[in-house]
Amino acid sequence: MQINDESPVLLALLDAAVDAMIVADHKGVIMRANKAAARLFGHEANALVGENVRILMPKAMASQHDGFLRHHLDTGEKRIIGIGRDVEGLRADGSVFPLHLSVGRADISGEVAFVGIMHDLSRRKAAEEATARSQRMDAIGQMTGGIAHDFNNLLTVVIGNLELLEMAETSEKSGALISDALEAAEVGADLTSRLMVFARKSTLNSEVIDLNADVSKAVAMLSRTIGAHIAVETAFADDLWQAKIDATQLQTAVLNIALNAQDAMPSGGKITLETRNMRLDDTYVAQEIGIDMGDYIRLSIADTGEGMSAETRTRAMEPFFSTKPVGQGTGLGLSMVYGFIKQSGGHIAIYSEVGKGTTISLYFPALQSTTKRDPSVGQDPERNDGIGAGLRVLLVEDDPMVLRLSETRVKALGFQCVTATTGDAAWEILQAREDIDVVFTDLVMPGELSGHALATRVAEKMPLIKILITSGFSENILRGDEANYEFAILRKPYRQADLAEAFRALLDG
Repeated sequence: MQINDESPVLLALLDAAVDAMIVADHKGVIMRANKAAARLFGHEANALVGENVRILMPKAMASQHDGFLRHHLDTGEKRIIGIGRDVEGLRADGSVFPLHLSVGRADISGEVAFVGIMHDLSRRKAAEEATARSQRMDAIGQMTGGIAHDFNNLLTVVIGNLELLEMAETSEKSGALISDALEAAEVGADLTSRLMVFARKSTLNSEVIDLNADVSKAVAMLSRTIGAHIAVETAFADDLWQAKIDATQLQTAVLNIALNAQDAMPSGGKITLETRNMRLDDTYVAQEIGIDMGDYIRLSIADTGEGMSAETRTRAMEPFFSTKPVGQGTGLGLSMVYGFIKQSGGHIAIYSEVGKGTTISLYFPALQSTTKRDPSVGQDPERNDGIGAGLRVLLVEDDPMVLRLSETRVKALGFQCVTATTGDAAWEILQAREDIDVVFTDLVMPGELSGHALATRVAEKMPLIKILITSGFSENILRGDEANYEFAILRKPYRQADLAEAFRALLDG
């Protein structure tokens, strides 16, 4: 069966479609794939023609596909024909992603053909998961606030009656028992007050502050309490904007995070506190950290500790969740920080890698009267488009969503792009090709070669290739690694302008 390749209308319709479209024959062999399909699955459009559609499916689905196809052709039963459903797709790099598939049947030249229209659901799924997490935290907050309120009322009665007994009781033995009971009740009252912070029902004493100065006070307190095996460093921005924040709660948040960091470094390590102005006028950054665009002050507290697993990161801010042994923590430290940040109109983001450390970033809305606009920013959004003209980047990233986002960003700068999801796969590509000009890799990667190990090997074996590393860790933390090479580092999250500037500096060398 042939599709008329000369039909300009058909070609225009296929390539103008935003969604991926594939036409296959009755055996599932691809006869036509549009540009959107090639981008979605990471193949060249021409390379897909002649292949069976099974190459676009995960193994479990691919093994059943022929049976479904035969059943439809034999019986005419329309299990999925004309009915859209959510399934999974398989990209050329082996990553699996969610998509919505609609299949239609057509007769071309007297033979059966199938048209598949596919829409990537990755962003929707990620948004749904983020919304679910937010709703769960809100539900926990409402429940916690209600419980804390009721317990406060009960404890008020208990403490009041104990105080009356203490005043009236003359027996030394009874007095000691009453005193112990009072102390325990006051501990309970302190616990409920901390729960109220998480529930965002505490009263904040917010005022315009110099965030650097107040964080410095917290660092001074920290230096008197933290172990000698932990080094504390600061990297404060000189021109920091102002924000309206409860200074006491801010200092408490810094101490909570820093003491948690100390617990994650039993053998010693380093804590770095960093402040920076963040202008989130780039939709990429907003997508990455789930925050509205605007001007923020970012306070990052980074450590070189044990790091968190994905599950721990997801639950880290829930009240009473703790990875510490029973009796060694209430699990309320980060939940209090979460409540304080949300009540301040800000945002908290956690970046962590097992075995590498953790960076917790607090975003506070900046007072507009203190921010100064750079007139050069945003005037010409296309001024960076040609930076990578004629150059090819090997992009190495294990997170599928970040990989697709980064690929879009890199291509927007004019680079051609090759992708890999592990350091090992990236090294194989480098050995097989001679047209890679730049390696742009995440720091922590699965497999034998981490991003840093890959970069080191490239610097040793292929010194003409430029190297750019990106990471959520602060530059001060990364620079502390023992290494024979010092690589250019781009801190996550970054704006498109930051990426352009990093590439420009790298290429100008």
